[in-house]
Amino acid sequence: MFSTYFEILVLSLVQGISEFIPVSSSAHLILLSSLSNFSSSSLMIDVSLHLGSLLAIIFYFRKDLVTFFKNRSLSLLILIGSIPLIIIGFIIYTSNLIHYLRNIEVIAWTTLVFGILLYFVDKFKVTKKFDEDLSIKNILLIGLFQVLALIPGVSRSGIVITAGRFLNFSRYDSSKISFYLSIPALGGASILGLKDLLEQNLEFNILIIFSIAFSFLFSYFTIKYFLAFTKKFSLKLFVYYRIFLAGLLFIIIYS
Repeated sequence: MFSTYFEILVLSLVQGISEFIPVSSSAHLILLSSLSNFSSSSLMIDVSLHLGSLLAIIFYFRKDLVTFFKNRSLSLLILIGSIPLIIIGFIIYTSNLIHYLRNIEVIAWTTLVFGILLYFVDKFKVTKKFDEDLSIKNILLIGLFQVLALIPGVSRSGIVITAGRFLNFSRYDSSKISFYLSIPALGGASILGLKDLLEQNLEFNILIIFSIAFSFLFSYFTIKYFLAFTKKFSLKLFVYYRIFLAGLLFIIIYS
């Protein structure tokens, strides 16, 4: 039993950190499960981990969200930006196509390609501000980019930040857009898995609570320190990590 709780702790740590930085949480969870043979890992555990992250971001931005929901235009923009992911995500999830994407070779290539893309767009000049220049056209384009995050290795936060930088928003503003869009994204993933979670036995429900709690904790501190990071530093660190990880995966796959 101890080993099971330790596995959940590790998975929560990976989820909490990787969900909000541009490295792909789903890819890391899949890789960790594949390489370590964790017995407690499953799609339903993934859902509970994402729920912990959702609660963390709601709690962290709780004051901003009060203003956010009063601002109907901003609320509408976030809703519009979320529609493509919600629709395509629902189709992929209900058709079980998601399982065909959960393999190491796909992760290796997406990790490399989208890491390199992030490197180049992070060099773009900053000419737009979140509070002044976020429009329907911009958020819809970002929302279409976000659909790519359904492929493990792309990274939802990474592709949204990439889209934001491509549109000349700052790293901080791009990250803020990513965080706001994560609320409906994580909420949708949690809702899809809720029925399955409620049908599990008591022991599994205890593991669910445990994973949500620790995912919340790790997610909260990641949000806090990543936002501070984007104000002072470029995103090269994450690009280099993605290239390094992709290289290791290519060695495992093709050697």
